[in-house]
Amino acid sequence: MKKVELEISALQHSITQSHSYAVVLSEIDGERKLPIVIGGFEAQAIAVALEKMQPSRPLTHDLFANFIAAFNIDLFEVMIYKLEEGVFFAKLICQGNDGETIEIDSRTSDALALAVRTGSRIYTYDTILETAGIFMENPEARKAIVDPETSKEPSANSKELKDMSLEELNEILQQFLDQEDYVNAIPVRDEINARKTK
Repeated sequence: MKKVELEISALQHSITQSHSYAVVLSEIDGERKLPIVIGGFEAQAIAVALEKMQPSRPLTHDLFANFIAAFNIDLFEVMIYKLEEGVFFAKLICQGNDGETIEIDSRTSDALALAVRTGSRIYTYDTILETAGIFMENPEARKAIVDPETSKEPSANSKELKDMSLEELNEILQQFLDQEDYVNAIPVRDEINARKTK
């Protein structure tokens, strides 16, 4: 399987879901983005590292990163290797003093929080990006496909999504992408993908 390198390009709070966030991973050599829903604590852990904030006492992920450094363990890669029923699976690829490579299972959000702290590269497989990624068109070429006079504010309510046509789903997905509202784009993308596999 082809590996694709990613970088964290955004961390976004959901307006509609008070405790949900999306970490948005962007393909380094491409236009696809991979939004992953995470919890508030995990979002805070990633944000603290991205913003290079120094808490007065080490957070859990800081402690683990310090542990890695103290024992000369090289966390050289985070691999998001599986997507199952909407859940992403990740592993930490480490190398110890003896040169042995060790893979450690991890929640994706924890793996990303450690990657930011250790400067490790983030990868996924092309098949996962094909399944769950969102392709960002050139913003200059995008056109509004919904008349603002007649359209209501887009919503990602799963009951409403099931009642929409595929064309309507693609329209609302584009609206969310235009607004960079990746949290609400995720269920729309998943509904579109579910219909394509039927």
